[in-house]
Amino acid sequence: MPDDPLLADSVSRLGPEYAGHVVVTGSHGGVFAAFLARRAGLRACVFHDAGIGLDRAGIGGLDWLAAQGMAAAAVDHATAPIGQARQIRDRGIISHANAPAAALGVTSGQSCNEAADLMRAAAMPKGDCPEVREGREELSPAGALRALVLVDSASLVAPADAGKVIVTGSHGAIFGHDPANALKAQGYLALFNDAGGAATSRLPALQERGIAAATVFASSARIGDARSTWQRGVISALNAQAAGLGADIGMSARDLVDLALTSGTGPRST
Repeated sequence: MPDDPLLADSVSRLGPEYAGHVVVTGSHGGVFAAFLARRAGLRACVFHDAGIGLDRAGIGGLDWLAAQGMAAAAVDHATAPIGQARQIRDRGIISHANAPAAALGVTSGQSCNEAADLMRAAAMPKGDCPEVREGREELSPAGALRALVLVDSASLVAPADAGKVIVTGSHGAIFGHDPANALKAQGYLALFNDAGGAATSRLPALQERGIAAATVFASSARIGDARSTWQRGVISALNAQAAGLGADIGMSARDLVDLALTSGTGPRST
């Protein structure tokens, strides 16, 4: 495996060419991201710890992978930006490692490159991969002018969600360098997790498209869980379009969603 580690800005885009390799991904280390890494047949994987966040959701997938016999680690969110696998490889410092990775010598404080090199010796996980499903719900609250869509991952957003209020469990950074990755629909409002404070690059990109957008503090809501974003999130950053709806830092995500559902301006979803 002389080419390891391979890079993937999002674990949701792993193709068959990644099977059997050590991969550094720009994705957070939550359970569903871990499932995607396991399903893709990786040997081992390094994630971003996303600020760890509420209920340690940003690294919840590491223990899940340990139960599958797969080595995994996460880099400290303060050392490299989420969604940028190359920078995570080159600048990231390990904050957490699961038991199979630790057995190979991976430990906190190591460079991502050093950890990935050690994980080249990892045994391939065996057995079937347990299924983990990501949630998508569409709600029509009483009195709302548009639908509310809850998606645990922004990858589940569809073009048909145009004009809707979209609450995600995803981080608020554009993965890779393509602004088109900010959101796959012309939504009315989109909410994300700030993954420790710096994951906000989707907000200006969506402002340019006329879409209100905000992030919630990672400490206030579980990354990867849209319902947690909606029900428990506290706004940490927002764009001008969201401010125009009456949003402000420190507001509850639920209150912002209520404003967006009942605002008389902009398109109504069908």
